[in-house]
Amino acid sequence: MSEILKVTDLSISFAVRDESFLAVDSISFDIQRNQTLALVGESGSGKSVTAMSILQLLPRPQASYSQNSSILFNGKEVIDAPSKELIKIRGNIISMVFQEPMTSLNPYHRVGDQITESILLHSNKSKNEANEEAKKLMSLVEIDDVNRRFSAYPHELSGGQRQRIMIAMALVNEPDLLIADEPTTALDVTIQAQILDLMTKLQKELGMSILFITHDLGLVEKFSDQVCVMKDGKIVEKGDTVKVFSEPKHEYTKKLLDAEPQPKIKFSNNKDTLLEIQNLDVFYNIPSSNPFKKERFHAVKDISFSIKKNSTIGLVGESGSGKSTLGRAIANLIPFEGNIIYDGKDISKNSSQETKELKKDIQIIFQDPYGSLSPRMTVGEIVGEGLGVHFSFSKDEKKNKIDKVLRDVGISPSQKSKYPHEFSGGQRQRIAIARSLIMSPAFMILDEPTSALDRSIQIQVIDLLKDLQDEYSLTYLFISHDLKVIRSMSDSIFVMKQGTIVEAGPSSEVFDSPKEEYTKKLLNAALSYASG
Repeated sequence: MSEILKVTDLSISFAVRDESFLAVDSISFDIQRNQTLALVGESGSGKSVTAMSILQLLPRPQASYSQNSSILFNGKEVIDAPSKELIKIRGNIISMVFQEPMTSLNPYHRVGDQITESILLHSNKSKNEANEEAKKLMSLVEIDDVNRRFSAYPHELSGGQRQRIMIAMALVNEPDLLIADEPTTALDVTIQAQILDLMTKLQKELGMSILFITHDLGLVEKFSDQVCVMKDGKIVEKGDTVKVFSEPKHEYTKKLLDAEPQPKIKFSNNKDTLLEIQNLDVFYNIPSSNPFKKERFHAVKDISFSIKKNSTIGLVGESGSGKSTLGRAIANLIPFEGNIIYDGKDISKNSSQETKELKKDIQIIFQDPYGSLSPRMTVGEIVGEGLGVHFSFSKDEKKNKIDKVLRDVGISPSQKSKYPHEFSGGQRQRIAIARSLIMSPAFMILDEPTSALDRSIQIQVIDLLKDLQDEYSLTYLFISHDLKVIRSMSDSIFVMKQGTIVEAGPSSEVFDSPKEEYTKKLLNAALSYASG
């Protein structure tokens, strides 16, 4: 078995204003042909920076390499390679699936056209042949209703569906090396299994090597041949995956393996209703070849339920089931039909002043932190923006509130002058949580708030959310595909499938004695593929 990639003494520094930050510190590893190497560690450990360096995608001169740094691909040096050589490599011999699909897909073009463009760029196929190939790839990565999704724009797809589109684009040219940077972060457990099985199958068929970057140790154990554990820019442990998992040597590796959300034991007994949903429907207009015929997709179908004060409802279901759409409708962010009664008031037809008050009381944390944080504002400005709209605080009061909430979510106040792109994916998610928490809302819609976080940080955020719930009598609608996180947070569970709630009940009852086959399928997949 010969090596396809050899990284030696790789050190990467970033110039941040007047300082230099060492993001990757003298790491070495190699990947053999037809082998999967997993690079694991907490957010900010240097995993994604390492991946970006292989394709020379880090910005110069902000990013710089030490003199001893070397990245050999098929025996040729990549660092400072001529542009012509890099163009031949990027997207052709080496493909990459990025962590945040919404920032990688063009919002102005239909997803099918974007896949087709990749095929046309690297082949001699006709437009029709490329379209058919694109649809085959979409089917391969388990996109449902391919013909309709082919014509959709990125914002019309769920987070999981967008991630699958990115994987399809990466596989267009049958690369020798696939760099998968958190490729299953936004996917539910059943689709995780399908995607990993698909990548394994393609690896065997194409003789493809994979660099698998993740914070999900459960997936590493099942998917990779070799593993490197990163902490603070260094590789602290590496070796055969089975051996590292069975006999971890470094304390940090042991800590990662032990990190596991625990089932909730303290349940809410509040009887007062905060939110009542009555016959809620959401429709989306879809493109039609007939300009005189309006077609609509029924995304959420006649849903009714209530949420008690100071409780947490866990909303689970596969990607595209309507979870996020339901959350956005409750927050009055998209049109809906039916009635929403919030704290005794029907908020279905609010005045502008009532809507403004509602936005303070009902906060939503989105699944994709990078897409929801302004790249032109500092973290301090982002977190404190709502205070100027809804409250009258002095400059010092505002500063103290911003500093406190940043500390609460594990971000140092000294970093508040930085911009979102200067943080890792997990850190950006914590900033998004801080932006909502600072408003002291009564009701929070948490749409995959821990999906981009590694397990140890997930547990910290879960504990933080529980503490804040007790302290401020908060009510949560917690949307997630991670059933272990849902079980740790929720008093009651609602299971969604194709726009409807197919099962609901107390958390312990749904987990211990599920009634529906679909719920049993989700739980079985979680036990087989979820982290830990």
